[in-house]
Amino acid sequence: MTIKLGILMDPIQSIKVKKDSSFAMLLEAQQRQYDLYYMEMSDVFIDNNEAKAFTQRLEVEDNLEHWYQFTSPIKQVIKLSDLDVILMRKDPPFDMEYIYATYILELATQAGTLVVNHPRSLRDANEKLFTHQFPKCTVPTLVSRNKEQFKAFLQQHKDIIIKPLGGMGGHSIFRVQEGDHNFNVILETVTDQGEQYIMAQRFIPEITQGDKRILIINGVPVDYALARIPPKGETRGNLAAGGTGQGIPLSKRDYWLCEQVAPRLKAMGLIFVGMDVIGDYITEINVTSPTCIRELDTLYQLNISALLFNSIEEILQDSTS
Repeated sequence: MTIKLGILMDPIQSIKVKKDSSFAMLLEAQQRQYDLYYMEMSDVFIDNNEAKAFTQRLEVEDNLEHWYQFTSPIKQVIKLSDLDVILMRKDPPFDMEYIYATYILELATQAGTLVVNHPRSLRDANEKLFTHQFPKCTVPTLVSRNKEQFKAFLQQHKDIIIKPLGGMGGHSIFRVQEGDHNFNVILETVTDQGEQYIMAQRFIPEITQGDKRILIINGVPVDYALARIPPKGETRGNLAAGGTGQGIPLSKRDYWLCEQVAPRLKAMGLIFVGMDVIGDYITEINVTSPTCIRELDTLYQLNISALLFNSIEEILQDSTS
């Protein structure tokens, strides 16, 4: 039986083909002769208590000039329950529109469609806050709106990182050291004058060796990570912020960290996860649209998407047996 796979993503015409993990997944799915159904956020809806979408059939090609084409001339409405699998690959920000989309997708899961990752868990596992479920794996952290608490946190730890809870790609991340005269304005900006929660973490000096992205597929880590090295004069290793990717094998500590989180990830239906590690500590657990597939595939002659779809096919088989 041909697997019907839907993908909900940002506009495919705007992706960077050489780096895009969703595109890598589509290439592998097509290789397996899946039927591909393309959707954007504006396409999904609820009609008479059923999750539906305007979709277009899709073909992809690993070609920098012409990487996709729609084989259906117009969008067609389908029930999401008619799909076997849906990849939820919409990038953050994790805002109310994103949350509304997860409610629509959750109706599809209730009707028997496998959504990767599970919509309820996308809501529950905030990529910054979810780390607090694993206190042995994290550095001292403060989540608050209160300026005085952040001042005390800085006084205690001397060197900290401040970031919003819903961003991506290194956006609005600040390193603050004791005595920084810009500290107040940074807090005012990132908290929107105390109206938004933010996070502070003790600075981890091992960032100079890279912010490691470890990909975990249904609880099993890929054996190599992409260490994102900050450029000179920068503390952010994010590739979107100018970091350089360098492949490295996982260390014993990395495997131990993965073992701590794997049972919880599997239980929550978080099948494809990108865990960020600096030094010995988890800093984020990315569940919305983790990246770095194509970089690691190229560096180590891997096919991470194949590992993902092997796991998805096993889950589908188990659900029908």
